[in-house]
Amino acid sequence: MKKDVVCIYSGGMDSFTLVNEAQHEGVLHSCLSFDYGQRHVKELQYAARWCESYGVPHHVIDLRSLTPHLLGSSLTDNVPMPEGHYAEDNMKLTVVPSRNTIMLAVASAYAVSHKLAAVRYGAHAGDHTIYPDCREEYVSAMNTVTLLANWHRVRIEAPYLEMTKVGILERGFELGLDYAQSWTCYKGGELACGKCGSCQERLEAFAHWNEKDPLEYAV
Repeated sequence: MKKDVVCIYSGGMDSFTLVNEAQHEGVLHSCLSFDYGQRHVKELQYAARWCESYGVPHHVIDLRSLTPHLLGSSLTDNVPMPEGHYAEDNMKLTVVPSRNTIMLAVASAYAVSHKLAAVRYGAHAGDHTIYPDCREEYVSAMNTVTLLANWHRVRIEAPYLEMTKVGILERGFELGLDYAQSWTCYKGGELACGKCGSCQERLEAFAHWNEKDPLEYAV
């Protein structure tokens, strides 16, 4: 199996499962992480540790020059972090303008440069309501743009697009993954807050399978 896939690896639960699955398939070439001034930049430490442990090339792309211009998001701007489930309307405050478009553009350029076949990212069904750049029509459009923009053909893949967090976690259990190696909390404190939408969705997934999340929480 040729190692011809680059994964966008945030360090969170979904991308953690994604990179492990690609590694299991024998197709993982490398991982890209992005520092865009996110409040939970701690997640990149988790990504770096995993890549180091498996000897996977890991590149952190510095986008912090964009941070002052990514306004209105609680992840990058002086906006209070909302609490509650992803399904609640206030979670739209966590949307970072064009975040996935920027990341996928950079990742596709990287893939073209290294003659890789695909870029994978961890969009999933639970993101559809809040994040427009995690929907099927968006992935399809980005695929079209990437194929039109380059002579070397690179696919944009979102393997979990129709899966919920519950399904992703099930896949991780099948792979025997230790989710203590991932970071989900948007607040990025010493311990996961357990209150933000990202934490709540993760905890609900573990509760669905009657499993205890190995990550330590403040509440």
